[in-house]
Formats: sequence, C-alpha cells, structure tokens
Amino acid sequence: MTYALQILEWSKTYVSNVAGVIAIVFAMAMWVTSIPRIRRKMFEVFFYTHNLYPLYVFFYILHVGASYFCMILPGIFLFIVDRYLRFLQSYQRAGLISARVLPCGTIELNFSKTQGLDYNPTSILFINVPSISKMQWHPFTVTSNSNMEPDKLSVVIKNQGSWSQKLYKPLSSNVDHIQVSVEGPYGPVSSHFLRHEALVMFSGGSGITPMISIIREIIFQSTKPDCHVPRVRLICAFKNSADLSMLQLLLPISWAPADFAAQIDLEIEAYVTRETEQPPAEAQRDIQTVWFKPDPLDSPVSAVLGPNSWLWLAAIVSSSFVLFLFVLGLTTRFYIYPIDHNTGENYHYSFTCLWYMFLACASIFMVSSLVFLWCKRQNAMEGKQVQNVDAYGTHDQELESHPQNQECPIAQATQVHYGTRPDLKKILLGSKESDVGVLVCGPRKMRHEVAKICSSGLADNLHFESISFNW
Repeated sequence: MTYALQILEWSKTYVSNVAGVIAIVFAMAMWVTSIPRIRRKMFEVFFYTHNLYPLYVFFYILHVGASYFCMILPGIFLFIVDRYLRFLQSYQRAGLISARVLPCGTIELNFSKTQGLDYNPTSILFINVPSISKMQWHPFTVTSNSNMEPDKLSVVIKNQGSWSQKLYKPLSSNVDHIQVSVEGPYGPVSSHFLRHEALVMFSGGSGITPMISIIREIIFQSTKPDCHVPRVRLICAFKNSADLSMLQLLLPISWAPADFAAQIDLEIEAYVTRETEQPPAEAQRDIQTVWFKPDPLDSPVSAVLGPNSWLWLAAIVSSSFVLFLFVLGLTTRFYIYPIDHNTGENYHYSFTCLWYMFLACASIFMVSSLVFLWCKRQNAMEGKQVQNVDAYGTHDQELESHPQNQECPIAQATQVHYGTRPDLKKILLGSKESDVGVLVCGPRKMRHEVAKICSSGLADNLHFESISFNW
C-alpha cells in the first residue's frame, strides 16, 4: 500500500512520481509499436502511436525536474526548432503543376518551386494530401534536378497500397486540381557518386527512382565545359513490360536534346522477368499528362528559410536561446524568487518545470515565426515570377497523351531482355574501370547479393553503396 501511494504521489516540493508513471506508459506504447513485425504490418498504428512523443517528453520533464531538464535542453531545444519549422512549411499548400500517369500505374507529380531551392540527387520529399488523409505523410524520392529544372520539382509515386491507390484514381481521370502539402526536400549534402570513373547501378521495380535523379544530375554535369562525368550502366529489373515506361522519366518532360547520346555515355539494360516476349505495339498504352489549374492559395515549393537557410537557422537557434535565458531570468527574479526565496518549499516544484517548458517553446515560436514570415515574403516575390512561367497553368488541354517514342534517346540506349534476370556477378566482374561505383536500390535479396559480390574480394575496383526504402 505504501509503494502504491508513493507511485501516485505528486509532491509539491520534489519531483512527481505519477508523472514518471504516465511517461513510461507512453514510452512503452511507442516501443511496442516499434517492433518490426508490428511496425510493418500495422504501420498506421505505429505512426499514430508515435505522435504521443510530446506527451512523453512533457511528463518526463515533470518527473525528472528542472535540473535534469537543463541537461537535455540542447537536444530538446534543437528538436523543437526543427519540428516547428517543418510545421510552418507543411502548413502551406504546394503548387501542383501537372502529373504524368504511366501505363504501369506510376505517377510523376510536378510541383512549381522557387529557383532558390536547391537539392541534391536521392533527396526525399514528404507529401500530404488532405483529401486522402490529413495525418498521413509519405516520403518519396525527388527525381527532378534543381539545375536542369530550376522552376519545377518532381517526385515519382508507385501505385501500391491504399494511399497511393486513392491518389491514382483522381489523377487517372479528368481532375483539375488537387490540394497537396509538402515537407522538404531532405537529402545528402553532396553528389559523391560523380567522383567515380564509372557507375554500375542496379534497380528493381520502383527502386529506379533514385537512379533517375542521379542520371539527371550526370546529364546536367555533362553540359558543363571540361567536366568529367562517369560512364553509366543502368541495370533495371521489372516484372512486366508496362513498367518499362518508367525509363521515360530519365529525361524531364520538356528536355530531350538531340545530342543526348554525345553528352553522356549511358547504357541501359532492362530485364522483364514475368514476360517472355515483347508485347505487340497496339497493346502498349501511352503516357498521359494531366495539367492542373492554378489556385491562388497555392505557392511554389521553397526552402523554409530561403537560400541562406544555414545563416537563418543559426540566427534562430542563438537568438531564441538568448531570449529564453533572458525571460527566464526575469521570471525567476521578479516572480518565483519573491515567493520561494530559494528555499524550494513555497513555490510548487512542477510549476518551475512548466515555466521552463513554456518559455523555451514561446521563445522558439516567436523568433522562428518572425524569421519564417520574413523569408516567406521574399519567397512570395520569387513565387510570382514562377507562376508567370508559361508551363504553369497556361495549357489549353487538361489531359494530353504522349506516345512512347521509340526514337527517343532513352529508347536508343536501352536493351530489353525478356523472361530472364540479370547475371549480377558477370556484370560486376566485367567492369574493367579502375574505380567503379556500385549503387543498388531494390528488393533486399538483390541488395544482399550485390553487396556479397562486391565484398568477396574477386575485384578490388568495386565500391558498394545501398539505397534502401525499408523502414
């Protein structure tokens, strides 16, 4: 009975025991739903349960007290800054220009963006469609290149799962507008793959999407004078011949130079595993492009803090922390001290923790909001120029068909194999360049097999890197 009373105690002069019990209940719920079997089979349970983390942190701080809160304050402070800035960006509606609907059920969404937004290949963009779910955010690989397409940002979505199916249904019909919010893009800080003499890239199914972004970057780099780009060999495996239409995404919708083959040494080998022969031409469907009508409430995708994001972020962190210390000092000196006199008995212990949390959040919200509004004003001026571009909402037709041109540069560089799988060992050991970067994105079995060959010691010129969608 005594232990039960101690657990339920909320002391006025010391830490709260019951707050610790509440915190550990939230922590256990998040931990249990993180078990791989539960997380993968019941992802929405995992996702919504992890939204309890603010309550966990709140009761945890009430349990450990203000002193321990100061020990973890730097991490908590930076996390709140990052989360609040992400919230401010996601609160805006992104301008969706068009969508390319492929015969295989894959969709390429094209957003308008400000020219100050730069990102590197294999970046990730989080997308939310309120008409499907206001809570669900899904990450997708950015396939566009910020240099080749300075006013557009593209992602590719495979029609798999209930969420993507609900998105595919209106896009495959004559719809004139879809409300979308985004977060990001987030990605690597450099294009390290350019340092290799040659690149051998393996992809399976939708694993080709990060390869698209890499190839587009290589295409752009090849246009620079005196710039060395690696020789590229793309080995892609698909289940059906309809999936071959994804190769058309290697080039932007409005960029197909006649001298493409002379700019980049690209060799594509596509393997269709579930079909033994090429289907007749009349059975092949065309790629459809849906153009959306502009909405005045939409805005181009932009960096939340503009082009100089690192400087603005440093200003937010430093100034909000100084403001927090200053206001906390005033509160302690002129409100808490006259009541408590440093005895720790007259002023409620938990109220001190509440003051710490409230002032930290208030300082962050105030400074971040002011900087965000200033950067948003600058982005709005640039966004007006983006919306005046002819590609945004000025097309006479809302639905256009683009046949898969067999004479396009991508088709000429592609060799298709039906009813077979790529011989990974033969392909890798046949690479004779002194420095070969090996990139793989696809099923786990493919990634493990490529990694095993690269680490076998049979060749010392292979440098392995895996790009995984697993979570």
